[in-house]
Amino acid sequence: MIRAALILALALGASACASGGRDGGYASYDALRAAQQACAAKGMTMRLKTEGNAQSIDGYACERK
Repeated sequence: MIRAALILALALGASACASGGRDGGYASYDALRAAQQACAAKGMTMRLKTEGNAQSIDGYACERK
């Protein structure tokens, strides 16, 4: 019983870590490139938000050109 609870807790913890994205929310080169390509496909461009954190992918937004 305790073993099953421990396995469940570890599995939930691992899935929570994985949900942060491949780069953990950091604005790495690959993450920025993928986001820019997604914006370009919509006819938009990606820009840093006002007072946005340049090191976080959430600090950027797709905006009209």
